[in-house]
Amino acid sequence: MPEAVKNLIIKHRAVVEDDWFVLRTAAEGETAPDAATVAVPAGKVIVPQAVWLAQRETLAARAAAGEIGVWIASDERPEALREDLGRFALVAVDFPKFTDGRGYSIAYNLRTRLAYQGELRAIGDVLRDQLFSMQRVGFDAFATRPDRNIHDALKGLTDFSETYQASVDQKLPLFRRHVREVGAANAGTDVGFGI
Repeated sequence: MPEAVKNLIIKHRAVVEDDWFVLRTAAEGETAPDAATVAVPAGKVIVPQAVWLAQRETLAARAAAGEIGVWIASDERPEALREDLGRFALVAVDFPKFTDGRGYSIAYNLRTRLAYQGELRAIGDVLRDQLFSMQRVGFDAFATRPDRNIHDALKGLTDFSETYQASVDQKLPLFRRHVREVGAANAGTDVGFGI
């Protein structure tokens, strides 16, 4: 039987009430039912990618009305949604375990290769320590684990004041953003000058 869960989330750096339900069709370790037969409840629902792909025609009008989002499991490919991404106000990426980093690649590819511009939410085993890195790859909303303090987790978005590498949130690496003052005496000997 599908289960819908409603919680507080972090969205655009603020704790807000979530008006979306995440539809989970099976508990961990259980076999998921046939995606074509899963009943999608009324209201704003984030359905599994398999359910969307199996019921696209049935759910299309609700997606156009902003009532259907989709979540991608860590072992699924976001490219399967390439033609449909514009229909969704929200795409979520599931992190089944804290140590599973595949969701970072999925988010990065959604933003950079597939040009998804809507809300990108991290769901599942999401902890404070991950939030800064998650926002770097394009996440702008986070449904943290319910057994953790969401207000404490919010602080994780500001753990670092500067980043070295380029990513979705900062297109240039630090060495390209930093202007060095080089005196005329050192201009010819400084091998980093002019980079």
